[in-house]
Amino acid sequence: MQAGLRGLGSGFLDWLQETGRMGLFFGEAILAGIRPPYKGGRIIRQVHFIGVGSLFVILLTASFTGMVLGLQGYYTLRKFQAEGLLGSAVALSLIRELGPVLSALMVTGRAGSAMTAEIGIMRITEQIDALDAMAIDPIRHLVAPKMIAGLIAVPLLTSLFDLVGIYGGYLVGVQLLGVGSGSYFSGMEGSVVFDDIYGGIIKSVSFGLILTGVACYKGYFAKQGAEGVSRATTESVVLSSVLILIWDYFLTSIL
Repeated sequence: MQAGLRGLGSGFLDWLQETGRMGLFFGEAILAGIRPPYKGGRIIRQVHFIGVGSLFVILLTASFTGMVLGLQGYYTLRKFQAEGLLGSAVALSLIRELGPVLSALMVTGRAGSAMTAEIGIMRITEQIDALDAMAIDPIRHLVAPKMIAGLIAVPLLTSLFDLVGIYGGYLVGVQLLGVGSGSYFSGMEGSVVFDDIYGGIIKSVSFGLILTGVACYKGYFAKQGAEGVSRATTESVVLSSVLILIWDYFLTSIL
């Protein structure tokens, strides 16, 4: 019993220490990002890597997500003789929830894991130590541009996800199942308000900060060896995904 309590206390202290270190890392990275001069070239390259590099998987996921929503929404609404509300159901589901969350999860799997591996390899090959030796702040040089790029690229990808998903729902609902085109778009126009779009943007911005911050943190503190980088990459994807879902709940309850 005593050994179990000791292990529980030790685990809690380790978790508390890890949380505090992550919070300090996030704060230092944010301060480095807002303090001039800005790394414009590095930010643009990271926006290209996160945004353009994730474009295919975002468009593919969005199209099939919209088609599934159109299919399931039609059969659900038909039970209540409300097929004309299909456009509203698809648009609100994508704009408020599925667009920001699925976009962030896809970017986490593709770009977040790559960022963790990149910084982790730099850590185990002592390139980060070399930057320190040359009086170059590694967080300002490596981490801040990635976090700023995440704040820019993820909302843009989410917007594309929403648009393509709505069109995917249109293809299934209107072209395949026979819902009126006018009712699909007029219902959407009447139900989607600015607060829905604003909430989706806020979510996507915060998700971009979370996934890039966690990815950089796990890579920055990766253990030595290939196994250390592998473990850091796995932990980065899992932790980012869990935090995105938890934060989505809190933002939904607030917004």
